[in-house]
Amino acid sequence: MSAAGEDVIDHRAKRVLLAAPRGYCAGVDRAVVTVEKALDLYGPPVYVRKQIVHNKHVVSTLERRGAIFVDETDQVPEGATVVFSAHGVAPVVHQEARALQLKTIDATCPLVTKVHREAVRFADADYDILLIGHEGHEEVVGTAGEAPEHITLVDGPADVPNVTVRDPEKVVWLSQTTLSVDETMETVRRLRERFPSLQDPPSDDICYATQNRQLAVKQMAAECDVMIVVGSRNSSNSVRLVEVALEHGSRAGHLVDYAEEIDETWLDGATTVGVTSGASVPEVLVRGVLDYLAARGYADVHPVIAAHESLTFSLPNEIRRDLKAAGMSDKMTHDGSFASAALR
Repeated sequence: MSAAGEDVIDHRAKRVLLAAPRGYCAGVDRAVVTVEKALDLYGPPVYVRKQIVHNKHVVSTLERRGAIFVDETDQVPEGATVVFSAHGVAPVVHQEARALQLKTIDATCPLVTKVHREAVRFADADYDILLIGHEGHEEVVGTAGEAPEHITLVDGPADVPNVTVRDPEKVVWLSQTTLSVDETMETVRRLRERFPSLQDPPSDDICYATQNRQLAVKQMAAECDVMIVVGSRNSSNSVRLVEVALEHGSRAGHLVDYAEEIDETWLDGATTVGVTSGASVPEVLVRGVLDYLAARGYADVHPVIAAHESLTFSLPNEIRRDLKAAGMSDKMTHDGSFASAALR
Protein backbone atom coordinates (compact mmCIF):
# COMPACT_ATOMS: atom_id res chain seq x y z
CA MET A 1 0.00 0.00 0.00
CA SER A 2 1.35 3.47 -0.85
CA ALA A 3 2.37 5.97 1.77
CA ALA A 4 -0.41 8.22 0.54
CA GLY A 5 -2.93 5.43 1.07
CA GLU A 6 -1.70 4.91 4.62
CA ASP A 7 -2.10 8.62 5.32
CA VAL A 8 -5.71 8.52 4.14
CA ILE A 9 -6.52 5.54 6.36
CA ASP A 10 -4.89 7.21 9.39
CA HIS A 11 -6.79 10.43 8.73
CA ARG A 12 -10.14 8.65 8.55
CA ALA A 13 -9.39 6.71 11.73
CA LYS A 14 -8.96 9.82 13.85
CA ARG A 15 -11.89 10.59 16.12
CA VAL A 16 -13.04 12.63 19.09
CA LEU A 17 -15.00 11.27 22.04
CA LEU A 18 -17.04 14.18 23.40
CA ALA A 19 -18.25 13.88 26.98
CA ALA A 20 -21.85 14.59 27.88
CA PRO A 21 -22.70 16.20 30.16
CA ARG A 22 -19.93 18.77 30.26
CA GLY A 23 -19.59 22.48 30.94
CA TYR A 24 -21.99 24.73 32.79
CA CYS A 25 -23.94 23.33 35.71
CA ALA A 26 -27.09 24.94 37.06
CA GLY A 27 -25.27 26.75 39.87
CA VAL A 28 -22.70 28.29 37.54
CA ASP A 29 -25.36 29.32 35.03
CA ARG A 30 -27.32 31.00 37.83
CA ALA A 31 -24.25 32.85 39.14
CA VAL A 32 -23.14 34.16 35.74
CA VAL A 33 -26.64 35.28 34.79
CA THR A 34 -26.92 36.98 38.18
CA VAL A 35 -23.97 39.24 37.35
CA GLU A 36 -25.28 39.86 33.82
CA LYS A 37 -28.69 40.85 35.19
CA ALA A 38 -27.15 43.05 37.88
CA LEU A 39 -25.20 44.94 35.22
CA ASP A 40 -28.38 45.35 33.14
CA LEU A 41 -30.39 46.49 36.16
CA TYR A 42 -28.01 48.72 38.09
CA GLY A 43 -25.46 49.56 35.41
CA PRO A 44 -21.70 49.29 35.89
CA PRO A 45 -19.80 49.01 38.01
CA VAL A 46 -21.08 45.95 39.85
CA TYR A 47 -18.58 44.52 42.31
CA VAL A 48 -18.08 40.78 42.69
CA ARG A 49 -16.30 39.31 45.70
CA LYS A 50 -13.83 36.72 44.38
CA GLN A 51 -14.26 35.21 40.93
CA ILE A 52 -17.97 34.61 40.33
CA VAL A 53 -16.97 31.17 39.01
CA HIS A 54 -13.51 29.74 38.46
CA ASN A 55 -13.11 30.42 34.76
CA LYS A 56 -10.73 32.93 33.22
CA HIS A 57 -12.87 33.54 30.12
CA VAL A 58 -16.10 34.16 32.03
CA VAL A 59 -14.37 36.59 34.40
CA SER A 60 -12.69 38.58 31.63
CA THR A 61 -15.95 38.77 29.65
CA LEU A 62 -17.86 40.13 32.65
CA GLU A 63 -15.05 42.58 33.36
CA ARG A 64 -15.49 43.99 29.87
CA ARG A 65 -19.15 44.56 30.69
CA GLY A 66 -18.31 46.50 33.85
CA ALA A 67 -17.96 43.93 36.63
CA ILE A 68 -15.15 44.63 39.09
CA PHE A 69 -13.74 41.60 40.89
CA VAL A 70 -12.25 42.10 44.35
CA ASP A 71 -10.63 39.75 46.83
CA GLU A 72 -12.08 41.18 50.04
CA THR A 73 -15.28 42.93 51.08
CA ASP A 74 -13.48 46.07 52.28
CA GLN A 75 -12.32 46.71 48.70
CA VAL A 76 -15.92 47.52 47.74
CA PRO A 77 -16.87 51.22 48.11
CA GLU A 78 -19.37 51.94 50.87
CA GLY A 79 -22.97 51.67 49.63
CA ALA A 80 -22.06 49.89 46.37
CA THR A 81 -23.58 46.69 44.95
CA VAL A 82 -21.63 43.47 45.50
CA VAL A 83 -22.34 39.94 44.30
CA PHE A 84 -21.08 37.00 46.35
CA SER A 85 -19.64 34.21 44.20
CA ALA A 86 -21.12 30.77 43.56
CA HIS A 87 -18.66 29.24 46.06
CA GLY A 88 -20.36 30.79 49.09
CA VAL A 89 -19.09 32.99 51.91
CA ALA A 90 -18.76 32.73 55.66
CA PRO A 91 -21.20 34.63 57.95
CA VAL A 92 -18.46 37.13 58.78
CA VAL A 93 -18.51 38.32 55.15
CA HIS A 94 -22.20 39.18 55.44
CA GLN A 95 -21.37 41.11 58.63
CA GLU A 96 -18.62 43.03 56.83
CA ALA A 97 -21.02 43.91 54.02
CA ARG A 98 -23.63 45.23 56.46
CA ALA A 99 -21.01 47.38 58.17
CA LEU A 100 -20.19 48.97 54.81
CA GLN A 101 -23.90 49.33 53.96
CA LEU A 102 -23.38 47.33 50.77
CA LYS A 103 -26.24 46.14 48.60
CA THR A 104 -25.57 42.40 48.50
CA ILE A 105 -26.68 39.77 46.02
CA ASP A 106 -25.85 36.24 47.12
CA ALA A 107 -25.12 34.01 44.11
CA THR A 108 -24.01 31.05 46.24
CA CYS A 109 -24.90 27.78 44.51
CA PRO A 110 -27.92 26.25 46.29
CA LEU A 111 -26.02 22.97 46.58
CA VAL A 112 -23.25 24.76 48.49
CA THR A 113 -25.87 26.47 50.66
CA LYS A 114 -27.15 22.98 51.52
CA VAL A 115 -23.72 22.04 52.88
CA HIS A 116 -23.61 25.29 54.90
CA ARG A 117 -26.96 24.42 56.48
CA GLU A 118 -25.76 20.91 57.30
CA ALA A 119 -22.69 22.39 59.01
CA VAL A 120 -24.84 24.70 61.14
CA ARG A 121 -27.25 21.90 62.06
CA PHE A 122 -24.54 19.46 63.14
CA ALA A 123 -22.65 22.18 65.01
CA ASP A 124 -25.83 23.07 66.88
CA ALA A 125 -26.04 19.38 67.88
CA ASP A 126 -22.42 19.63 69.12
CA TYR A 127 -20.92 17.24 66.55
CA ASP A 128 -17.34 17.34 65.37
CA ILE A 129 -17.58 17.95 61.63
CA LEU A 130 -14.88 16.55 59.35
CA LEU A 131 -14.95 18.69 56.22
CA ILE A 132 -13.30 16.91 53.30
CA GLY A 133 -11.86 19.49 50.94
CA HIS A 134 -8.87 21.45 49.74
CA GLU A 135 -7.34 23.97 52.11
CA GLY A 136 -7.78 27.55 50.92
CA HIS A 137 -10.50 26.78 48.37
CA GLU A 138 -13.17 29.48 48.59
CA GLU A 139 -15.97 26.98 49.12
CA VAL A 140 -14.12 25.34 52.01
CA VAL A 141 -13.39 28.73 53.60
CA GLY A 142 -17.07 29.65 53.39
CA THR A 143 -18.34 26.36 54.82
CA ALA A 144 -15.77 26.27 57.62
CA GLY A 145 -16.78 29.80 58.56
CA GLU A 146 -20.26 28.60 59.48
CA ALA A 147 -18.98 26.71 62.52
CA PRO A 148 -15.20 27.14 62.86
CA GLU A 149 -15.08 25.74 66.38
CA HIS A 150 -16.68 22.47 65.24
CA ILE A 151 -15.08 21.93 61.81
CA THR A 152 -11.81 20.15 61.04
CA LEU A 153 -10.54 20.17 57.47
CA VAL A 154 -9.48 16.81 56.01
CA ASP A 155 -7.48 17.41 52.83
CA GLY A 156 -7.64 13.97 51.23
CA PRO A 157 -6.87 10.40 52.39
CA ALA A 158 -3.31 11.22 53.45
CA ASP A 159 -4.61 13.75 55.96
CA VAL A 160 -6.75 11.23 57.88
CA PRO A 161 -4.05 10.22 60.44
CA ASN A 162 -3.83 13.86 61.54
CA VAL A 163 -7.50 14.09 62.52
CA THR A 164 -8.50 14.33 66.16
CA VAL A 165 -12.03 14.63 67.58
CA ARG A 166 -13.54 15.27 71.00
CA ASP A 167 -16.01 12.37 70.98
CA PRO A 168 -15.66 9.52 68.42
CA GLU A 169 -19.37 8.79 68.88
CA LYS A 170 -20.41 12.25 67.65
CA VAL A 171 -18.62 12.73 64.34
CA VAL A 172 -20.02 13.49 60.89
CA TRP A 173 -18.35 14.16 57.55
CA LEU A 174 -19.25 16.78 54.96
CA SER A 175 -17.43 17.64 51.75
CA GLN A 176 -16.57 20.30 49.25
CA THR A 177 -18.99 19.86 46.35
CA THR A 178 -16.40 19.71 43.54
CA LEU A 179 -14.11 16.89 44.67
CA SER A 180 -13.17 13.62 43.03
CA VAL A 181 -15.89 11.15 43.98
CA ASP A 182 -13.42 8.26 44.25
CA GLU A 183 -10.91 10.15 46.38
CA THR A 184 -13.65 11.44 48.68
CA MET A 185 -15.02 7.94 49.22
CA GLU A 186 -11.50 6.68 49.97
CA THR A 187 -11.09 9.49 52.51
CA VAL A 188 -14.41 8.52 54.11
CA ARG A 189 -13.37 4.85 54.19
CA ARG A 190 -10.17 5.71 56.06
CA LEU A 191 -11.99 8.04 58.43
CA ARG A 192 -14.49 5.31 59.24
CA GLU A 193 -11.65 2.92 60.06
CA ARG A 194 -10.57 5.41 62.74
CA PHE A 195 -14.07 6.49 63.77
CA PRO A 196 -16.53 3.60 63.24
CA SER A 197 -19.49 5.73 64.37
CA LEU A 198 -18.80 8.35 61.69
CA GLN A 199 -22.11 9.63 60.30
CA ASP A 200 -22.81 10.44 56.65
CA PRO A 201 -24.42 13.71 55.55
CA PRO A 202 -28.20 13.50 55.01
CA SER A 203 -27.61 13.60 51.25
CA ASP A 204 -24.60 13.46 48.97
CA ASP A 205 -22.53 16.65 49.22
CA ILE A 206 -20.60 16.20 45.96
CA CYS A 207 -22.77 17.94 43.40
CA TYR A 208 -24.62 16.09 40.65
CA ALA A 209 -22.71 17.98 37.93
CA THR A 210 -19.31 17.06 39.36
CA GLN A 211 -20.32 13.41 39.57
CA ASN A 212 -21.83 13.31 36.08
CA ARG A 213 -18.80 14.92 34.45
CA GLN A 214 -16.48 12.48 36.18
CA LEU A 215 -18.69 9.56 35.19
CA ALA A 216 -18.54 10.50 31.51
CA VAL A 217 -14.74 10.73 31.67
CA LYS A 218 -14.54 7.33 33.37
CA GLN A 219 -16.60 5.78 30.59
CA MET A 220 -14.38 7.11 27.80
CA ALA A 221 -10.90 7.41 29.32
CA ALA A 222 -9.63 3.92 28.47
CA GLU A 223 -10.30 4.52 24.76
CA CYS A 224 -8.48 7.87 24.69
CA ASP A 225 -4.88 8.41 23.68
CA VAL A 226 -5.17 11.91 25.08
CA MET A 227 -7.86 13.71 27.08
CA ILE A 228 -8.29 17.45 26.72
CA VAL A 229 -10.18 19.09 29.57
CA VAL A 230 -11.29 22.66 29.02
CA GLY A 231 -11.12 24.60 32.27
CA SER A 232 -9.07 26.98 34.39
CA ARG A 233 -6.34 25.86 36.74
CA ASN A 234 -8.10 27.27 39.80
CA SER A 235 -11.21 25.22 38.99
CA SER A 236 -11.20 22.27 41.36
CA ASN A 237 -13.67 20.19 39.36
CA SER A 238 -11.77 20.80 36.09
CA VAL A 239 -8.47 19.70 37.63
CA ARG A 240 -10.20 16.60 38.98
CA LEU A 241 -11.36 15.65 35.46
CA VAL A 242 -7.76 15.39 34.28
CA GLU A 243 -6.92 13.22 37.28
CA VAL A 244 -9.93 10.98 36.70
CA ALA A 245 -8.99 10.55 33.03
CA LEU A 246 -5.48 9.42 33.91
CA GLU A 247 -6.70 7.13 36.71
CA HIS A 248 -9.11 5.38 34.32
CA GLY A 249 -6.84 4.66 31.41
CA SER A 250 -6.23 7.76 29.30
CA ARG A 251 -2.61 7.76 28.17
CA ALA A 252 -2.32 11.52 28.66
CA GLY A 253 -4.44 14.37 30.01
CA HIS A 254 -4.19 18.13 29.64
CA LEU A 255 -6.05 21.14 31.04
CA VAL A 256 -6.47 24.19 28.79
CA ASP A 257 -8.45 27.42 28.98
CA TYR A 258 -8.48 27.90 25.21
CA ALA A 259 -7.79 25.86 22.07
CA GLU A 260 -4.73 28.03 21.44
CA GLU A 261 -3.07 26.49 24.49
CA ILE A 262 -3.06 22.99 22.94
CA ASP A 263 0.42 21.79 22.05
CA GLU A 264 0.15 20.01 18.72
CA THR A 265 2.75 17.50 19.84
CA TRP A 266 0.15 16.14 22.30
CA LEU A 267 -1.61 14.67 19.26
CA ASP A 268 1.42 12.81 17.92
CA GLY A 269 0.36 9.22 17.32
CA ALA A 270 -3.07 9.83 18.82
CA THR A 271 -6.07 8.22 17.14
CA THR A 272 -8.72 8.97 19.76
CA VAL A 273 -8.90 12.30 21.58
CA GLY A 274 -11.31 12.80 24.46
CA VAL A 275 -12.80 16.23 25.09
CA THR A 276 -14.72 17.47 28.11
CA SER A 277 -15.03 20.64 30.19
CA GLY A 278 -15.44 21.63 33.80
CA ALA A 279 -18.69 22.83 35.33
CA SER A 280 -17.72 26.52 35.03
CA VAL A 281 -16.80 26.41 31.33
CA PRO A 282 -18.96 27.97 28.59
CA GLU A 283 -19.63 25.76 25.58
CA VAL A 284 -18.10 28.30 23.19
CA LEU A 285 -14.66 27.28 24.50
CA VAL A 286 -15.34 23.60 23.83
CA ARG A 287 -16.40 24.51 20.29
CA GLY A 288 -13.04 26.18 19.83
CA VAL A 289 -11.23 22.97 20.83
CA LEU A 290 -13.38 20.88 18.49
CA ASP A 291 -12.62 23.27 15.61
CA TYR A 292 -8.91 23.04 16.41
CA LEU A 293 -9.04 19.25 16.36
CA ALA A 294 -11.15 19.11 13.19
CA ALA A 295 -8.56 21.21 11.37
CA ARG A 296 -6.01 18.51 12.25
CA GLY A 297 -8.05 15.56 11.05
CA TYR A 298 -10.20 14.86 14.12
CA ALA A 299 -13.53 15.76 12.56
CA ASP A 300 -15.34 12.54 13.52
CA VAL A 301 -17.02 13.37 16.84
CA HIS A 302 -18.79 10.73 18.94
CA PRO A 303 -20.77 11.83 22.03
CA VAL A 304 -20.37 9.74 25.20
CA ILE A 305 -23.55 10.32 27.19
CA ALA A 306 -23.27 9.44 30.87
CA ALA A 307 -26.35 11.28 32.16
CA HIS A 308 -29.03 13.78 31.22
CA GLU A 309 -29.29 16.99 33.23
CA SER A 310 -32.36 19.17 33.52
CA LEU A 311 -31.90 20.91 36.88
CA THR A 312 -32.22 24.71 36.91
CA PHE A 313 -32.14 27.25 39.72
CA SER A 314 -34.00 30.55 39.94
CA LEU A 315 -32.03 33.76 40.36
CA PRO A 316 -31.28 35.08 43.89
CA ASN A 317 -34.28 36.64 45.61
CA GLU A 318 -32.61 40.04 45.92
CA ILE A 319 -32.20 40.48 42.18
CA ARG A 320 -35.54 38.89 41.27
CA ARG A 321 -37.28 41.45 43.46
CA ASP A 322 -35.47 44.39 41.83
CA LEU A 323 -35.97 43.03 38.32
CA LYS A 324 -39.70 42.72 38.96
CA ALA A 325 -39.89 46.27 40.33
CA ALA A 326 -38.12 47.53 37.21
CA GLY A 327 -40.44 45.59 34.92
CA MET A 328 -37.56 43.43 33.67
CA SER A 329 -37.57 39.68 33.15
CA ASP A 330 -36.09 37.45 35.84
CA LYS A 331 -35.84 34.51 33.44
CA MET A 332 -32.49 32.99 32.62
CA THR A 333 -31.31 34.57 29.39
CA HIS A 334 -29.35 31.66 27.98
CA ASP A 335 -29.01 27.91 28.32
CA GLY A 336 -25.57 27.86 29.88
CA SER A 337 -23.58 28.17 26.69
CA PHE A 338 -22.76 31.81 27.58
CA ALA A 339 -22.74 32.48 23.84
CA SER A 340 -24.37 35.89 24.22
CA ALA A 341 -23.55 38.96 22.20
CA ALA A 342 -20.86 39.84 24.70
CA LEU A 343 -18.91 36.77 23.62
CA ARG A 344 -19.31 36.95 19.89
